[in-house]
Amino acid sequence: MATDLFNRMTGRTFDNISPATLLKFTDLDPRVQKHLTKVYATLTLAVGLLTLGIAADVVFHVGGALTALASFGSLLWLGFTTPADSQNKRYALLATFAFCQGTAIGPLVGLALAVNPSIVMTAALASTAIFACFSLSALYTRRRSYLFLGSWLSSAVMGMLAMRLGGWMFGFRSAAYGLELYLGLLVFSGYVLFDTQLIVERAAAGDMDHVRHALDLFVDAVAILVRVLVILLKNQEKQEQQQQRRKRRD
Repeated sequence: MATDLFNRMTGRTFDNISPATLLKFTDLDPRVQKHLTKVYATLTLAVGLLTLGIAADVVFHVGGALTALASFGSLLWLGFTTPADSQNKRYALLATFAFCQGTAIGPLVGLALAVNPSIVMTAALASTAIFACFSLSALYTRRRSYLFLGSWLSSAVMGMLAMRLGGWMFGFRSAAYGLELYLGLLVFSGYVLFDTQLIVERAAAGDMDHVRHALDLFVDAVAILVRVLVILLKNQEKQEQQQQRRKRRD
């Protein structure tokens, strides 16, 4: 259980253990380990371009219909490519998608910076921690132990879509949005578990498409980041409302 909560918060668990030992997955084939290295390296590149896209939109406001179209087009094009195609082209498509996703998130990040700049850093660190914990959990636990989540997660996504539709039709949009926000965070955290183990199994079966696998994890990471950021913004709004009420009473 998370290494017994880091040995009851004493920090003694990792004494005399090198980082190489912590990152050694003994039950994984060396071929799969090498593939995972490529996947996470590609994912890191995509996250870097996402950050660049966010910065470009916050500073220059480059986001809009054109970048949205480029995002959809590059994702669709990448979906039709295979590892046999030019890797440079596939990297370029992934880079375009990641950058354009950054421009799409830019307005939300800009709002957070205007409200409280610390929210952005907190959201980034929290999202990174969530993603890393769930992905490592999937790698360290018994293989295929989380693959059963696939059907449950798909059903949860359909449920969220139905909830959103019901909110629009029956007038409880606010309650539905709040529930969907937290449920979505839980669902996409679960997708990190599921996708990580699915990548391992696909690689073990010979599917070494590290670009596609990195894309799957990238989509999960962005979904988590957006939801954490919105949750922090809503909490900040509640705190400001409480402060205003106190001032009025005084």
